[in-house]
Amino acid sequence: MPTLTKLKGNDVALYGNQVNVGDNAPVVTLPNRGLEEVTVGGAQDKAQLIVAVPSLDTPVCAMETAKFNNQAASVEGATVYVVSMDLPFAAKRFCSTEGIENLQVLSDFRDKCFSAAYGTLIAEGPLRGLSARAVFVVGKDGKVVYKELVDEITAEPDYEAALNALKEAAAK
Repeated sequence: MPTLTKLKGNDVALYGNQVNVGDNAPVVTLPNRGLEEVTVGGAQDKAQLIVAVPSLDTPVCAMETAKFNNQAASVEGATVYVVSMDLPFAAKRFCSTEGIENLQVLSDFRDKCFSAAYGTLIAEGPLRGLSARAVFVVGKDGKVVYKELVDEITAEPDYEAALNALKEAAAK
């Protein structure tokens, strides 16, 4: 049975490996807005907040990215990533226009490896090929300690729960 989320109340199937709390976070390398390769997932020297969004060019994604830029990026011992299907050039423009400087915006446009590895790739409907909205917190040991697959793609995640999980993971 496929994992589902919703788009404006309608079920939408997701494709890919479902990553859950306790699992090893898949290691994926993605280009940032400067086309430099950045590795997310796996064990690193900091806790990781990995935020998957459909596109930075939507109001909810822009607001979510701005909130995490302002709140999560100040957590000591943590790195914050926002992953979308937007081209790195569009992400660079977005970050410049919106003042996003405290987190890394990464692109999954090449082969959708992040979305497939984390199970957020939308498999059907008008947003097919984009990522569903999800938040993962990965501990320094590479284990997923928090996951939220947002039930409705057009809704915001639970910022407080994600930030609390990130602070706890960063303190360990």
